[in-house]
Amino acid sequence: MAVSIDGVSHAFATRSGPLAVLDDVSLEVGPGEAVALVGPSGCGKSTLLRVLAGLEQPSAGSISLDGRAAYMPQRDALMPWRRALDNATLGAEVGGVPRSEARRRALELFEPFGLAGFERAWPGELSGGMRQRLALLRSFLISSPTLLLDEPLGALDAITRRHLQTWVEERWLADSPRRSLLLVTHDVEEALLLSERVVVLSPRPGRVVAEVASPWSRPRDATLVLDPAFVAAKADLLKALEG
Repeated sequence: MAVSIDGVSHAFATRSGPLAVLDDVSLEVGPGEAVALVGPSGCGKSTLLRVLAGLEQPSAGSISLDGRAAYMPQRDALMPWRRALDNATLGAEVGGVPRSEARRRALELFEPFGLAGFERAWPGELSGGMRQRLALLRSFLISSPTLLLDEPLGALDAITRRHLQTWVEERWLADSPRRSLLLVTHDVEEALLLSERVVVLSPRPGRVVAEVASPWSRPRDATLVLDPAFVAAKADLLKALEG
């Protein structure tokens, strides 16, 4: 397995005592598989990604990754003292890609990400949506077998979001070998469009309460959301979230 999560629980220390956010969560992501994680706010989705990224130590349970993972947090985490192009290449450079090669790869992606002309802009000169797109670009430039994306399109308008959903799928399909993807999102349509399986967590402390298949062939057209089977899968997800 590319990602294996076995019985992970986690609690944060607070003044009033431990606050449990995850409870005995187990799931797997196969090599080259895309899995989406949905659940109500505060159920531990982001915490689970932070555990996988090595930024949190779980209170119980274990995780394993097949190699390194590229992690994109909810907040863009751009370096204010680096221009847009240098922010885009940072992860690749840290991973050992020569600076000139990292810049060449990044420049090829500025136009499809809607960032052409802003290569020398400072982060403070970019809109929230542009910063989000730049952070996503940076994540895709990191050479790793697994992508951990936490609400990567959350700050985007609907049209840009759909465009980048298509781009993320195209980029993911083009990778050879194809990378494994674990995606956190609040958008159930996005979860179904970008994944093969959607895992649903309960309210805090998060537990796995359902799994909904997304078996449609790829690439997936925007009109898929009107397909009766897709509508039924979305209804199943919403029911599990409300349940």
